[in-house]
Amino acid sequence: MDLYFKRHDGQAVTCEDFYAAMRDANNVDFANFLLWYSQAGTPTVKVTSFYNSEAKTYSLKFSQEVPPTPGQAVKEPMLIPVAVGLLDSNGKDMPLTSVYHDGMLQEVSTDGQPANTTVLLIKKKEEEFLFSEISERPVPSLLRGYSAPIRLDSDLMDTDLFFLLAHDSDEFNRWEAGQVLARNLMLSLVVDFQQNKPLAVKPDFVHGVRSILCDGSLDKEFIAKAIDLPGEGEIMDMMDIADPDAVHAVRSFIRKHLASELKAEFLKTVENNRSSDPYVFDHSNMSRRTLKNIALSYLATLEDAQITELALNEYKTATNMTDQFAALTALVQNPGETRDEVLADFYSKWEHDFLVVNKWFGLQAMSDIPGNVENVRKLLQHPAFDLRNPNKVRSLIGRFPNSPVNFHAKDGSGYKFMGEMILQVDKLNPQGASRLMSAFSRWKHYDETRQALAKAQLEMILSTNGISDNVFEIASKSLAA
Repeated sequence: MDLYFKRHDGQAVTCEDFYAAMRDANNVDFANFLLWYSQAGTPTVKVTSFYNSEAKTYSLKFSQEVPPTPGQAVKEPMLIPVAVGLLDSNGKDMPLTSVYHDGMLQEVSTDGQPANTTVLLIKKKEEEFLFSEISERPVPSLLRGYSAPIRLDSDLMDTDLFFLLAHDSDEFNRWEAGQVLARNLMLSLVVDFQQNKPLAVKPDFVHGVRSILCDGSLDKEFIAKAIDLPGEGEIMDMMDIADPDAVHAVRSFIRKHLASELKAEFLKTVENNRSSDPYVFDHSNMSRRTLKNIALSYLATLEDAQITELALNEYKTATNMTDQFAALTALVQNPGETRDEVLADFYSKWEHDFLVVNKWFGLQAMSDIPGNVENVRKLLQHPAFDLRNPNKVRSLIGRFPNSPVNFHAKDGSGYKFMGEMILQVDKLNPQGASRLMSAFSRWKHYDETRQALAKAQLEMILSTNGISDNVFEIASKSLAA
């Protein structure tokens, strides 16, 4: 960056100028780096490994492929930096002294000392790197720090991922190992749910989450992100035919199982991160609040009277909006009198702050409680709601599809509600109505029953006289997609 500014400060420059500064300042051959600018698509990199116990060598073989895109059927190999570390059986980083590549020995060191991480530059369609003086079969930590925006397909087994989740010194890979394991677990349990098989979570997964939650050396914000499960939308995107009911049931089951198995740890997390001090906006306090509140969210899935009292106490004693709203969110997961009372109390406290009221609308709109569409319909009549106000429309109607289990309800009630609302909003705000149309953009990703129900709403919208050009364009493209 210093060289870049020295050369070009105050000038109109190109991507090639920036590339040249990176190349020259680091004295590295970035021969095919500019393909990142000229080739569309995300590369997929496959990695296979082999350990030779006699020679004490460990090899990593990489192959890359950039999928064809319109106008670019054939793609050239890209320059892909893959940061790599190797973990021993105790979970410690192995010192890396040298690596062989294309018959050449490359020293790996930092100021004369062995390094724990090295960056392998993948430039060809297929490449192999050989590490020497490796005393035992390592577990590779690949793509450390997310060193390249690629899709990584490795031969790591679940046992390797659990090991990385518990021990990796690279926080990104520790998080990624947990996410991969969670995605795999959720997808397998979805199949079990669809086949009416009993659901079960492997003890190793619970242990991995516990190891993160109880690691005092980790940043609290990182812990909060690492113990959070992938969202339902992410899992449905990975399915050939999305099943919102199964995905929601599975994710809810895993969260409740973790809350049950780690109840003591979650309670301790809430206690240790509670504070009555005045609100401070800095990383330390933000991460503390984030961790406490996700622990509280897990505990609330247990529908336990003790936990309800705990959440109510957090709600009542909160000294800031973040903590109070998080406690409210935990309490409204479960339908019942407590939910209704705390929602009413929150509104009475904040009814004069329209931004907070919008958050209140959005929280209820996104709720996964059964049949929530009827609650949202009732909120349309709330004195604080105004269909002419775009922010309120986005908060209540626009966020309703964020609950896949309710928007994609098999009886079609969610689709019907959105279809009706789009037509009403279109009369007042065509641009806002067209944004609401995006909820139907992937209707063909679902089962035949849901496809028929969603298609009926799209056809109903298109057949309505006087719809705006904005809505007509989105609806017709969605129907034709």
